[in-house]
Amino acid sequence: MNRLVIVIVALVLAAYVLFSSLFIVNEREQVIVTRFGEITREIRDPGIYFKIPTDFIETVQYIDKRLLRYDLERIRLQVSGGQFYVVDAFITYRIEDPTRFRQSVLGSLQLAEQRIATRFESALRGVYGLREFDAALSEQRSEMMREARDLVAADMVELGITVVDVRILVTDLTPEVSQQTYERMKAERLAEAALLRARGQEQAQILRAIADRQAVEIVSAANRDSEIIRGEGDAERNRIYAEAYTQDEAFFEFFRSMEAYRTALDDGSTTMLLSPDSAFFRFFGAEGTLPEFPAPTAAPIDIGVEGPSEQPIDPEEIENLLSTDSLVSGEGPAGEPLDLETLIDEPQPEEAPAQ
Repeated sequence: MNRLVIVIVALVLAAYVLFSSLFIVNEREQVIVTRFGEITREIRDPGIYFKIPTDFIETVQYIDKRLLRYDLERIRLQVSGGQFYVVDAFITYRIEDPTRFRQSVLGSLQLAEQRIATRFESALRGVYGLREFDAALSEQRSEMMREARDLVAADMVELGITVVDVRILVTDLTPEVSQQTYERMKAERLAEAALLRARGQEQAQILRAIADRQAVEIVSAANRDSEIIRGEGDAERNRIYAEAYTQDEAFFEFFRSMEAYRTALDDGSTTMLLSPDSAFFRFFGAEGTLPEFPAPTAAPIDIGVEGPSEQPIDPEEIENLLSTDSLVSGEGPAGEPLDLETLIDEPQPEEAPAQ
């Protein structure tokens, strides 16, 4: 029984010694072995390693060797013009020197990130403070991130940390600056709209002036053509009147006098005070004698109107109808009463229509 107990105790002690002296390093970690607080070894390759049993003499500290990220809380940064931005950024880094990392921050990632936050914020303030307000929203943003990375990387060397990259996620305007920016952008858009509206009105005025000028030209041309046509028509009318007058001057004078009688005496209520020997009623024998109607000597004119053939009035018939005795007595050739209106309006016989 005593031997069995001794064997069990020996096995337990052997297992403790074995497991306390054995440690494993994977591919995501690196290890620092210290003896009484002094660094004795630095292990970066993965595998199984041994140390002095128990943790009283040698201890093992695991340090992450993966790419790490630290996000900076939203901070308020001032630019060169005195205005402010609210910036959100992050930094990626890797622990390249575990020995220096152990010596500077005792291998604590929390302490390291505190120092990273301080250096990172200071670098961003320096980068933003050297630029104008619009730089952070322009193509200079990439250059600003590179400058911030270089500034932080120089300070992280003493910690055994290599800075891989710096990224600015958000660059927001503060409420005051946002309102000012909005008002400025609004004023710029209003000015641009006013410029476009003025150009449109200018083009409208030009087009309206061109249209008015064309309208005036068209109306003037139409008036000119109408006056020309009207003049040609008047000339043709006068020509026809002149030719008609030269055909039979006596009949033309008689015909125009009859038209004047009809116009003046048509309504039957016209009162006229004229001298008995007035030339207006000379075809009524006002001067004591009737005018003579010589036979026409010219051929009838052709005015371009086709119609039934007509024969000229015989001047002897007109002379018989308008004889002095008939006009004085008020009777026709057969002794019937003479009606002046009937005489003027009565159509000629069909066999001898008046021309």
